[in-house]
Amino acid sequence: MSVRVAIVYYSATGSLQAMAERLEQAAAGTGAEVRRRHVREIAPRAAIESRREWAEHVAAMADEPVAEPADIDWADVVLLGSPTRFGNVTSQFQQFIDQLGPLWGEGKLADKVYAGFTSSQTAHGGQETTLLSIYRMVAHFGGLVVAPGYTDPLKFADGNPYGVSHASGANNDAPLGEKELAALDHLATRAIDIATRLAA
Repeated sequence: MSVRVAIVYYSATGSLQAMAERLEQAAAGTGAEVRRRHVREIAPRAAIESRREWAEHVAAMADEPVAEPADIDWADVVLLGSPTRFGNVTSQFQQFIDQLGPLWGEGKLADKVYAGFTSSQTAHGGQETTLLSIYRMVAHFGGLVVAPGYTDPLKFADGNPYGVSHASGANNDAPLGEKELAALDHLATRAIDIATRLAA
């Protein structure tokens, strides 16, 4: 039976969207069954309209499947992504996590493999603390954090042992580079490999 992977993320302007799509591609390439689900936008319309790239991304995501707690319940591997906001996850991402109480109460968040990804405008804009915030939540779930560490030489290129991070630039439009793409592929395949070994 194939490993079931849920990629659950919030994306405001598209950086996390691109990362999630790459994770989906890498996970599917292993033969895993994959659900990529974005977290619902809850920001006030006035705030969204104040930034062209935000409004354009919200419109582009209108027909994309939205994350539900059931997606976490379904999965063996959960890849969680949020942009960094003052060194933490976004309110949209946190609001989704706050819906998981019933599953947590039933023990249905435990014993799954989790890993994280994030993006900020600058290279040191709170990326590591955002990933640690995600993993703090996973600890409460009873989940198994499978951080990439330095388990492959490519991690010395992207330099983040906690997960995968991307610096999107001042205009939030810097594309993913080869080192980020390789790190995303490694994150997905490593998490799936560990989940497969655990199941065995």
